[in-house]
Amino acid sequence: MRRAGRTTALLVVLGAVLAVLGTGTAQAAGYRYWSFWEVSGSGWAYATQGPSLVRPDDGSVQGFRFSVSADSQDSAKPRRSPDFSKICAHVPAQDGTKRVALVIDPGTAADAPEGETPPPPRTACAQVPKDASSAEALASVAKPLRYGSDALLCAITGYPATGCGEQVSGNGDSGRQASADASAPTSASAAAGSGGSGGGPSAGVLVGVGAVLLLGIAAVAQARRRRG
Repeated sequence: MRRAGRTTALLVVLGAVLAVLGTGTAQAAGYRYWSFWEVSGSGWAYATQGPSLVRPDDGSVQGFRFSVSADSQDSAKPRRSPDFSKICAHVPAQDGTKRVALVIDPGTAADAPEGETPPPPRTACAQVPKDASSAEALASVAKPLRYGSDALLCAITGYPATGCGEQVSGNGDSGRQASADASAPTSASAAAGSGGSGGGPSAGVLVGVGAVLLLGIAAVAQARRRRG
């Protein structure tokens, strides 16, 4: 009987923990925005600065990807390889300028705002002054650009037509537009410094789990004393 009682108590605790974790997962949300990428080896790495701050060297490759993501850890990468020799093959070097290869990926239909269809991914070779930023390189080949008041890159070549960093609920439905003090990235690469882990439970959820475990342990101990 004592063993059955302890087993029942432990099952109650486990059920409460799972309920708390389930709540955290159901409330997970992301934001729809253009992310900014740089080359890392033969692949892509989320940029640690926004495109207006980065001043790439001649021969650099940079990427932009439109998608829905919670932070830099789960953000979708551009779906074209960062190959400078291929992208800028037909653009000869010129004195006083630099060449920056760009990969522009508007993402998939699943990430598109309601009523809009993403254009196909493309590449471009920007030839710009040596002191030009990544944002200036992008503007030279992909106008019109649209930025939010907080420097978030909202649209490239007019896509998407509306919206900027709007919140998207965990089930993929569009929510309200993120306010300035919300947790949406405040620039095309601000989420890179968030230190988030993507799909894991939040700190609040973990605190809740810890509280539930402590209560469960106390309940089991009390049940043992009563039966002792």
